[in-house]
Amino acid sequence: MNVIKGVVSAPGARIAIAIARFNNFINDSLLDGAVDALERIGQVSSENITTVWVPGAYELPLAVKTLADTGKYDAIIALGTVIRGGTAHFEYVSGECSSGLSAVAMNSSIPVTFGVLTTENIEQAIERAGTKAGNKGAEAAMTALEMINVIKAIKG
Repeated sequence: MNVIKGVVSAPGARIAIAIARFNNFINDSLLDGAVDALERIGQVSSENITTVWVPGAYELPLAVKTLADTGKYDAIIALGTVIRGGTAHFEYVSGECSSGLSAVAMNSSIPVTFGVLTTENIEQAIERAGTKAGNKGAEAAMTALEMINVIKAIKG
């Protein structure tokens, strides 16, 4: 029986991180977690990490698609935070962001990982950006690294 399992070390990987400026007080922690995981665990050199800032989570899919279309990256990590408010705005932004990123992942040949927090309140966002619930930016980075290696093994 053949079994393919990914590992997280990917020293030669070229990674792009698309990150939303809106809610940057949370997103900065997601970015720190992602970069730390890439460098420390994935052994990716800082020269192989490109960070692209966009206005908000709604703009992430277009930026990620544009990055994927360049052919320069082995994986793209999308980071952002959408916090529920008193209107339907949350559903539109989080839904379109998720759908758009999923479409890019399915239509490109590289992993696109979802590190976008969709929370009920600021406290939940803080918990997922490096306190009680871990750092979802680091988790998205680890997923990107593992998927690079899984896809390489499948094709190899």
